[in-house]
Amino acid sequence: MSVPAAHFEALYRADPDPWGFTDDPYERAKYARTVAALGGARARRALELGCSIGVLTAALAPHCDALVACDAAPTAVAAARARLAGTPGVEVRRAVLPDELPAGPFDLVVASEVLYYLDGPALARTLDGLEAALAPGGVLLAVHWTGHAPSHPLHADEVHDRLRSRAALRLDHEERHDGYRLDRLVRA
Repeated sequence: MSVPAAHFEALYRADPDPWGFTDDPYERAKYARTVAALGGARARRALELGCSIGVLTAALAPHCDALVACDAAPTAVAAARARLAGTPGVEVRRAVLPDELPAGPFDLVVASEVLYYLDGPALARTLDGLEAALAPGGVLLAVHWTGHAPSHPLHADEVHDRLRSRAALRLDHEERHDGYRLDRLVRA
């Protein structure tokens, strides 16, 4: 079973930054590597899944003409909207995966520490939707913590293996760091 949206909403109500996105050195280093993995390319229309309170969104925004950032927790969405108010081209919306995946086409999709909260069937449906929403030649950037957590139905390695097995996606770049992995895949 995928982790329900109510779980995340409870976390954000108890702590406005439950994972320390604004000041944790791990998060800062991971976000810097995530932006660097874009390779200097500019996205015309991008999608960020699981945007949380918008810290990574703020780092991605200068590299995108238009960026749709979504999260399942209303409290996180409100915080991201406040953080990104006045940022040109950024739209923050509430969306629960896989049923409310925003419509493409996107030439960049960023999934940072989100896909392992889905169970196998929900991940498959989400990946089907992402393949359909990703423009030909578009980039899917997946970044996930490689530790184990009881709240994760899937491990990061399982998520990345499933991404790499998709016929429409070709691995373009990979990195392994202390605590996380990053794969950049391109849609054929």
